[in-house]
Amino acid sequence: MTASRTPSTAEELRGVGLRVTAARVALLETVREGDHLGVEAIASGVRERVGHVSVQAVYEGLHALTSAGLVRRIEPAGSAARFEGRVGDNHHHLVCRSCGLVADVDCAVGEAPCVTASDDRGFSIDEAEVIYWGLCPGCSPTPTPEHRDIPLPEGSL
Repeated sequence: MTASRTPSTAEELRGVGLRVTAARVALLETVREGDHLGVEAIASGVRERVGHVSVQAVYEGLHALTSAGLVRRIEPAGSAARFEGRVGDNHHHLVCRSCGLVADVDCAVGEAPCVTASDDRGFSIDEAEVIYWGLCPGCSPTPTPEHRDIPLPEGSL
């Protein structure tokens, strides 16, 4: 029995019909290594890897990656779009009302969609998007003992 191999970033891009460029590879890797990054943070990460890239090129690349299903775009109310590499599992998000930290949370119960609409109005529902709002442990006025020392992700403040 042979062990399965994880495809390279270039192979993943080819697999969804996208042309492989250094900028696209850097873009996908930056999003996957980050934590719900905004466009400016992504552009900065891409520039660290490949040199100059315009913000417009980053937007275009993110659009292509999102359309191909390699990246997910989320837009919590009152926040600029953020991007993540966790796709295909219908997970949800926790958002801090104070600092804007975004964290992943698995579906509440069951398989996608893990939330059932009270009236589907004839729609064939295959995904539910839930955002839980509150205060993260770092912003909460009275952190609980189990959350007191949780480090915040880099760039979350």
